[in-house]
Amino acid sequence: IYGTALLLNQSKEEVLIELSKLKSAEGRFEVLKSANNITIIIDYAHTPDALENVLNTINAMRTRNEQLITVTGAGGDRDKTKRPIMAGIASRLSTKVILTSDNPRTEDPNQILNEMLAGIDASKKQKTMVIVNRKEAIKTAWNLAQPGDLILVAGKGHEKYQEINGIRHHFDDKEIIEELMKGN
Repeated sequence: IYGTALLLNQSKEEVLIELSKLKSAEGRFEVLKSANNITIIIDYAHTPDALENVLNTINAMRTRNEQLITVTGAGGDRDKTKRPIMAGIASRLSTKVILTSDNPRTEDPNQILNEMLAGIDASKKQKTMVIVNRKEAIKTAWNLAQPGDLILVAGKGHEKYQEINGIRHHFDDKEIIEELMKGN
């Protein structure tokens, strides 16, 4: 959009002002800002490449004076080889990591999380937590965050459910975050 607008002789300043008014698609780098200056980003990143891209984007915007707390998981009944890779990426590119359930489907969530943990270098394990309950994981990230910090909640994005043993239970990362923001 930016490039096209410039080709049409629009002023850079006006284009940037208008672009800043655009909202992202739901659950795709969706940014929420709390009253106490905590930035929460909800993103559907559920593959190693997607998680690395979103974390690199966030890190490019950081001053490095703030924490980046990442909440992520991996889906059950899907490619098991990506689990340790995703956890390794999160631990390498975040200040703190909370591994949690995504959609475990028919798999044991603890087994999924153990497979993720295997991808974290020993030197980075001290900054990693495992909280099976996704709501509690998000709440913990919120409680750890200080003004100015960033929280990435990755994996579910726009999804409004969590699939456990073949049943889709209502679950919305954004609703949980908004509840936490109201309480603060």
